[in-house]
Amino acid sequence: MPSATNDVVELILADHRRMEELFRTLRSAEADRAAALREFSALLVAHSEAEEGEVYPALRRYKNVDGDDVDHGVHEHEEANEALLALLEVEDTRSEEWEEKLEELVTAVNHHVDEEERTLLNDTRENVADDRRAELGRAFREARAKHLDADCGSVDHVRELVG
Repeated sequence: MPSATNDVVELILADHRRMEELFRTLRSAEADRAAALREFSALLVAHSEAEEGEVYPALRRYKNVDGDDVDHGVHEHEEANEALLALLEVEDTRSEEWEEKLEELVTAVNHHVDEEERTLLNDTRENVADDRRAELGRAFREARAKHLDADCGSVDHVRELVG
């Protein structure tokens, strides 16, 4: 996924927008929901793991970035993973249960995305120098790619994360 930017804020926002697009696909009865869910699952897990591995620890060191917001972000990743697992475990993508679990996932992820964009990402934009955001962006991108290569979105891996 070549991109003109390495700014970690822009990379995170791009993932958030892709997740929103995938939600629209997942809600469409005509779509290949199973394929969209595979992509979504991999993206969500790789994104969260890369944030927690590379971005969040660095942000904790900035006095104008609230450490409680970082902790809250980790907690919300856990909630999103639980909702993701519940959806991955539903076999029939046309069932009422699948629709319900999808909406629980959408709610969990949208809540996190909204909060993260209003708090952590705005704080990062204001308090972290451009060159440092680019360094973090490169680290985020590499970690994300490594997780994607490791099939991080598989139901077994998500089960391990939740377990």
